[in-house]
Amino acid sequence: MKWFLLLVVALPLLVFVAGQAGWLRGEVPAGLGVTEGRLKALSNAPNCVSSQAALYPGHAQQSFAQIDPLPLKPGGSEASLTALTQALQGMDGVSIVEQTPGYLRAQAQTHWLKFTDDLEFWINPERQVIELRSASRLGQNDFGANRDRIEALRSAYAAL
Repeated sequence: MKWFLLLVVALPLLVFVAGQAGWLRGEVPAGLGVTEGRLKALSNAPNCVSSQAALYPGHAQQSFAQIDPLPLKPGGSEASLTALTQALQGMDGVSIVEQTPGYLRAQAQTHWLKFTDDLEFWINPERQVIELRSASRLGQNDFGANRDRIEALRSAYAAL
């Protein structure tokens, strides 16, 4: 019984310390960016959303990952990226780490455990939308965190 009680108390503390030390951040995944008109492929676990999920028919996470792209603003690509940047800067725990013409990459980090998710946005000139992808670096299930974050971003972006 003592060992069980010690485990119940110590394990959450160890996880918290690991998070604060940065051990739960994970590494930046290879393959981020746009290659041949595509953002990085879907994750193999339910911890990713992508407006390009339809490009991966038969993928085990295709239906889970599908999410709508962001519409372009009336001012076009530049106005859209400006609004997207403003919306991202207004979100807790989100930082922009790369921005080039037509592409933006950000990271979202949870407050306590410092889990990190990668967010990518690309202006698709053919579809005239902002394609997006948001995925967790670690873990098998994000419990809807990436979808919730993108939908909150969608609301903030629409309000600008």
